Amino acid sequence: MSPSRLEQLKAPNLVSLPEKTKRNLLVRCMRVGLILCLIASISLALSFAFSPQSNWFPILDRNRARTAISSVFSTTTYDSELPTDISHILFGLGSSVDKWRGRCPYAETWWNLNTTRGYVWLDSKPENDVSAYIPYRVSENWTQFRYVHSQSEVRIARILVDSFNLRLPNVRWFVMGDDDTVFFPDNLVSVLSQYDHNQMYYIGGNSESVDQDVMHAYDMAFGGGGFAISYPLAARLAELMDGCLDRYFNMYGSDQRVWACMIEIGVPLTKLSGFHQFDIRGDPYGVLAAHPLAPLVSLHHIDALEPIFPDQTHLESVKSLVHAYRVDPPRILQQSFCYDRRRKWTVSISWGYTLQLYPSMVSAIELQTPLQTFKTWRSRTNGPFTFNTRPVSSNPCEQPITYFLEDVKDGNSGDTLTTYKRFVSDKGKKCKRADYAYAMTMQRIVVVSRNMDPQYWTKAPRRQCSEIENRESGETMLIRIRRCRPSESITI
Repeated sequence: MSPSRLEQLKAPNLVSLPEKTKRNLLVRCMRVGLILCLIASISLALSFAFSPQSNWFPILDRNRARTAISSVFSTTTYDSELPTDISHILFGLGSSVDKWRGRCPYAETWWNLNTTRGYVWLDSKPENDVSAYIPYRVSENWTQFRYVHSQSEVRIARILVDSFNLRLPNVRWFVMGDDDTVFFPDNLVSVLSQYDHNQMYYIGGNSESVDQDVMHAYDMAFGGGGFAISYPLAARLAELMDGCLDRYFNMYGSDQRVWACMIEIGVPLTKLSGFHQFDIRGDPYGVLAAHPLAPLVSLHHIDALEPIFPDQTHLESVKSLVHAYRVDPPRILQQSFCYDRRRKWTVSISWGYTLQLYPSMVSAIELQTPLQTFKTWRSRTNGPFTFNTRPVSSNPCEQPITYFLEDVKDGNSGDTLTTYKRFVSDKGKKCKRADYAYAMTMQRIVVVSRNMDPQYWTKAPRRQCSEIENRESGETMLIRIRRCRPSESITI
C-alpha cells in the first residue's frame, strides 16, 4: 500500500471536515442559541407581567415571612435575653363605667404610675377620667356575640384580644384581673421570670371553695385572682377567641370562656398558690396568717370579706398590707415559727400582717394549717376547701393571743423592723388561766429580719427560722427571723 493511502486512513482524517463546512455549522449554532435566548426572555417578561409580585422572588418572600413571624413573637435577640421585669408585663383589668369609680382606689394602691403598663377596659367612655394613675380603654367588637348569662362576661373575655391587638413593644406577659384584684407586682415578676416567655404558658390559681371548682373547673385560672398568659399563647388566643365565644356562649364567666379556648389549643393551667381568688366568706384572717410557702401574688373579693385588719376599713387594710409589702416584697405574709421552751410559748409570725402567741407548745403541722375563720363562697358552709383547715376552738384558753402590724421600718443596715401590737377583742369569752394572763402582759412584739433576696423564690423554697432574742419578763418581745441552718428543724 502506498504511503499516501496510509495517510488517508489515519483517524484524524476520518472525521475531518472541510474548513468552510465548519464555519457554516458554527454560525447556525449561534443563530439557534440567539433564538432560544430571545424566546426565554419573552416568556420571562410575560410571566412577570401576569403573575403576583410575591411569586417573583419566592426565596426573598419566605425570608420576609420569617422576619415578620419573628417580630411578632419577640423583639430583638438582645431584649429576649434580658431578665423579665415589670416593663415586660401588660395588665388588663376588666371593669365598667358604673363600677370603676368605686373599685379604682384598690387598683391605685398597687399600680405604679412610672413602671406599671396596662389599662382598665370599660364598656363605654366615662364622662371624666376616674383615675389619675390608671389609663382606660373602651372595649370594641363585643356586642355581636351570643350569651346566656351575662353579656359583660363576653366583653371581659375579649380583653386579652384587645390588649394583644394594641401591639405594644416588649410585652412578654399579658396579666388579666378584675377591677378589685390587688396585685403584688414585684412578686408577680419573680414568679413569671421563672418561665420561658417564648413558650405557651397559662398561669394562675383556682378557687378556694370546692363548690366553685366543681361548678366551673378545677384546672381553670379564676379571673378574680388573676392569670398570666405568655405572648405566643396570647397570639394564638387572639386568632381563636371570637370563635370560642361563639362555641361556648352558654358558659357563665369570662375566665371559663378563656379556659375553654385553652383546652382547644392544648395548653394546661400552670397552677400557683400565690394567686388568691378568695372565694370565701367571713374573715380571711386564717388564710393570711398561715399563707402557703409561696410568694403572695394577688388578692380578690376584698369588699366581700371582713376587713383584713381590725378597726380599719377595707381600703385602709389593703393600704396597710401594701405598705408593708413595699418594704420587703418577697417576705410579705411569709410564715415563721419559734418556741420559748422555758415559758412553754409558741410564736407564729405572718410577716407584715399578724403574729400569734400561744401559751402552750403547738406543733409546726398545726401552725401551718389555717384556722378556719371563714366559710365557703356559694353555700356559706364550713367546707370543703381546696386546702386543709383547723377549727377555731370554742375554749378561749386554746385560742392564740393575736397581734397586728403596727409599724414597719426599713433599717439602714439592711434589717427591717416590724412591730406588732396586741389586739383586744370585745367578742367571745376570756381565758382566766394564770399562764394565759401572764402571756397577755406582752403588749408588743418586735420582729427583726434581713431584707429577703429578690431571687429567693427562684430557688428551692424553705421556710425561714426565727428565735426569741430577749426572754426576760417585760411588755415587749424581740424576735429575729433568719435563714435556717442546714441541720435545723422546727421541732417541739
